[in-house]
Amino acid sequence: MILQKNWHCKNDAPIGVFDSGVGGLTVAREIMRQLPDENMVYFGDTARVPYGSKSKDNIIRYSRQILRFLEQQQVKAIVIACNTASALALDVVHEEFDLPVIGVIEPGARAAVQATVNKKIGVVGTEATIRSEMYSRIVKRMDQAVAVIGKACPLFVPLVEEGFAKHKVTEDIIDYYLASMKCSGVDTMILGCTHYPLLRSKIRKYMGDEIAIVNPAYETAMDLKQILAERELANPGQRETASYEFYVSDAADKFKEFANSILPYDIATTRQVNIEEY
Repeated sequence: MILQKNWHCKNDAPIGVFDSGVGGLTVAREIMRQLPDENMVYFGDTARVPYGSKSKDNIIRYSRQILRFLEQQQVKAIVIACNTASALALDVVHEEFDLPVIGVIEPGARAAVQATVNKKIGVVGTEATIRSEMYSRIVKRMDQAVAVIGKACPLFVPLVEEGFAKHKVTEDIIDYYLASMKCSGVDTMILGCTHYPLLRSKIRKYMGDEIAIVNPAYETAMDLKQILAERELANPGQRETASYEFYVSDAADKFKEFANSILPYDIATTRQVNIEEY
């Protein structure tokens, strides 16, 4: 028997998902696909994006505020769909909040360790994620023989946020950041920021088909599915369709337009909240 703490969660309570902006929608999309019966509340911190250049103290403060907001939405579990917040805040908030909180780094690291043949893994991410060396530590914990090469790609996030994912300028930026990694001998690359899967086709074209590219979003959704089953929190799916709610800290219309371009379901409303109140 699995002992649940004082979560008082109903099985049809929503999953809370948050990110610094639109990148976490890649995780939300995988949750929609892999857990179609689960309801969801998503928060994008669009007023304070990007997180990758912020200090650890600020990332922890932002994460606490958002988790308090999601708690008020009576979620039963929270996914930190942001590599930076997963790297810098997950361990802190995991101890402070009385419900399951998971990040995206460990599932992605595990998939990369399983995928690599020559035991050379590349990680691309924000400055804060790469500086934290969290992927390297987790990979080494799983397999000491694996070498991890990290590369910060800070311009990737604003390129995605501003709708430049398919623009020619993005190809030039990819070449600028990844030229050294292309020559490094890695056979596996982790897209260590939830924005980066939206650049996957261009990164794949640049790096070549022989490189295994790991998108942690899928692995995170599968980990979430397992946790809900273990704790008997899965939604049995009594209703015809799941419910999805979206909140942001700024630019609600812009967020909604972007979300509707990548999610499998159109969202009718995005609400703006003052996250500094939490």
